[in-house]
Amino acid sequence: MMMNSKTALIVPLVIIGSMYAVLGFSVGINAFFIPFVQDAFHISTGMSYLIMTATFLAYVVFGVPSGTVIRKVGYKGGITTAFLIIAAGFFLIGFASQVVSFSLFLLALFIVGIGQTLLTSAINSYVTILGSIDSAARRICIMGICDKLSFAGASLILATFLNLANVEVKDVTFPFYIISGILILVGVLSYFSPLPEIKAIGEDETLNDNLTTSHINSKKNIFQFPHVLLGVVAIFFDVGVEIIALGSINDYAAILKLPYPESYVWYTSGGMVLGYLLGIIFIPRRISQRNALILCTISGIITTLLIVVAPASVSIYLVALLGITNSLLWPAIFPLALADLGKFTKAGSSLLVMGIVGGAVWPLLYGYFAEISSHQMAYLVCLPAYLFMLYFASVGSKIRTRKGTTLPDNNIFKAV
Repeated sequence: MMMNSKTALIVPLVIIGSMYAVLGFSVGINAFFIPFVQDAFHISTGMSYLIMTATFLAYVVFGVPSGTVIRKVGYKGGITTAFLIIAAGFFLIGFASQVVSFSLFLLALFIVGIGQTLLTSAINSYVTILGSIDSAARRICIMGICDKLSFAGASLILATFLNLANVEVKDVTFPFYIISGILILVGVLSYFSPLPEIKAIGEDETLNDNLTTSHINSKKNIFQFPHVLLGVVAIFFDVGVEIIALGSINDYAAILKLPYPESYVWYTSGGMVLGYLLGIIFIPRRISQRNALILCTISGIITTLLIVVAPASVSIYLVALLGITNSLLWPAIFPLALADLGKFTKAGSSLLVMGIVGGAVWPLLYGYFAEISSHQMAYLVCLPAYLFMLYFASVGSKIRTRKGTTLPDNNIFKAV
């Protein structure tokens, strides 16, 4: 059965959108926890960024296995499993705060990261193949709004239980036990939801004769697709700069002794939502995914340079401006890297998800340079990331394009 109308996409997008919201919340807790754990566990600024490392290191460990899980149990089964793993991690966060153990706290975040890895792999590839590859960035932008509003909402929700001005680590216990229970319920409901199982065109071993698939059939594994491997590196840098902008701004505001520092993540998230809205309006009607990526990377380079030369009172709002710059990076990189993979689509998605480990590496580098230099100068670590993504947009993503070897870009997903 083929779903070939926009109306048929509404229900799956609404369901997946709610899952992006859960993913955004589970990542967004890190932005609140960075300044929180410094006082709660009496650790340095650099050590506090281990929160990001613990969470995103899971993407390397579980990136490839996540693709195996999805192939075995399908998208819906993978999503349900992801929710249960995240729930277990949140429960352990509550327990770690109860016994006041930072190492156990990091282990809990690593478990949450495993669930996030599986959920990210499932829902991003699902949305990408849900319709035309040319408009995939537009669909991901819609999902991104759910994600980033929930990311910022995590700080707002946690602020009702936890006070950055009067840190008590045991205050974490009760809310995370409650959240864990809610996620178990959401996982069960997702399993019984009307979300259809789908496959990318060409994903079956027996391929449609009307498709030009000789190039795909000649490949033995996902590592023979250069644009995917370059896409992994691009995702590595993308998530790195995105998490730096989202995860550091509250800490930067606290260092500047600004009022209500826990609220500043809303500025960056608001910028990302604005960028997503622009993507929804203009992609692909006015600008292609590739050109949007080029524009955003150039803007990122310029904004980063402005951050380090502007007065500190101004630069924190330029960090928020990075939200707009970063908004279309993931929506453009993921479909460009996932294009033309056919039966390797799930494997490609799980490989791309491994690139999310950038969220572990780059914030840690930022925290290190913030400690030995300043928070403001530390934003220079974003420059090489934007430069590589500019290369991927203009050159790297085109390596796959050969005469007679690409799949058509106007396909709608195939239901199974």
